[in-house]
Amino acid sequence: MRMGSSLSFVRNMFAEYYQRNSPFIQPPTSLEKREFGFLLLKERFMLRHKGFENADALRFFLKTTVPSDVYYSSAYYERPEEKMEEKGWLGADLIFDIDADHIPTPCDKIHDSWVCKNCGTADRGPPPEKCPNCGEQKFDERTWPCEVCLEAAKAETLKLVDILSKDFGFSLEEMRVSFSGHRGYHLHIEGEAVREMDQMARKEIVDYVVGIGLEAAFHGLEETSMGGRSRMLVGPNLDDMGWRGRIARGTYEFLLTATSEDFERIGLKRHVVKTLLGQRELILESWKEKGPWGKVKNIGVESWKKIALQGAQRQAAEIDTVVTTDIHRLIRLTGSLHGKTGFKKVDVPMKDVEDFDPFNGGIAFKEGSVTVFVSDSPKLRVGEQIYEPFKEEKVELPTAAALLLLCKGAATVVE
Repeated sequence: MRMGSSLSFVRNMFAEYYQRNSPFIQPPTSLEKREFGFLLLKERFMLRHKGFENADALRFFLKTTVPSDVYYSSAYYERPEEKMEEKGWLGADLIFDIDADHIPTPCDKIHDSWVCKNCGTADRGPPPEKCPNCGEQKFDERTWPCEVCLEAAKAETLKLVDILSKDFGFSLEEMRVSFSGHRGYHLHIEGEAVREMDQMARKEIVDYVVGIGLEAAFHGLEETSMGGRSRMLVGPNLDDMGWRGRIARGTYEFLLTATSEDFERIGLKRHVVKTLLGQRELILESWKEKGPWGKVKNIGVESWKKIALQGAQRQAAEIDTVVTTDIHRLIRLTGSLHGKTGFKKVDVPMKDVEDFDPFNGGIAFKEGSVTVFVSDSPKLRVGEQIYEPFKEEKVELPTAAALLLLCKGAATVVE
């Protein structure tokens, strides 16, 4: 068992994939105005500032170079192969990256791990800010795709589609959703409406999507005078447009499922929590009119603000904000392989996003089997097969499952 032979096996499989499938890989629009980047499989070096005149030249490069990962610029350039300051920026598509790495899920404590680069201390879950043993801040991380985190990423993608279509007016035909090949999804919008937007304009969109600075007081939650000393609390309705309605719908969802611990966690006093739990049915019924604002005794405006903030956070979409604001960003090419999994990036028709299964739809290798020695891996699903955790054992696996372990560095090929 040698790492060299494992790398050669991975490269041979990637080479076979591009030999067979490069004719079917569709290049991005305006191919000749895009910069391409390639992470080389053996050298682990990023080759950038490549340009191609046509699809055949790109496909030939994929077959002969056999990269680990393939990217192209969201931007359009006059001279894509020049240095960044000399390219001549012409505009950029609007890109959103939804990755499980940015979504809090309980499963990362089960399947993810880290190792301190300095002292070798290791543990499960996401890495700490500093190594508890030596205090260093550099780690080798190993993250895995699982059904829980990919379902969470899908849910955020669907929220994003809803916001972009209903609040920004983008049609479903203008948006393209793709499974990234690893732990998330990409959403891509092209066209004149977005192409010339600068970083600040894109940041405004990001701030709206993730709900930066949202305060319920600015979206309909307020105390109004009823004459004399009488005041009444009013708030947003479920069918309101924009963030008013989103706050209302998120508040409804929170009130529907929240436990006493959930209420206490957001800073509500015990008597308020008791009232909310005791009158939950009445509160939920109140949404048939104009919501519970001001209808429940002993719950004041400050408590409702805390509850509404939870509602807003439930409606906001978790995205990688840096990707969307970067007007020079490289994005993974649809149809190419992901070097961390051996899965492929695939476009998902909008009508199929909700039911899409990445552990089937993302599989690039559907034939053959490989015997590997697995050092350590969590419970996995590839295709319809579920694999229990492996630890220091030799096992014969279908090619797709073996490649996932090899790409993660969790296995070596048994010769």
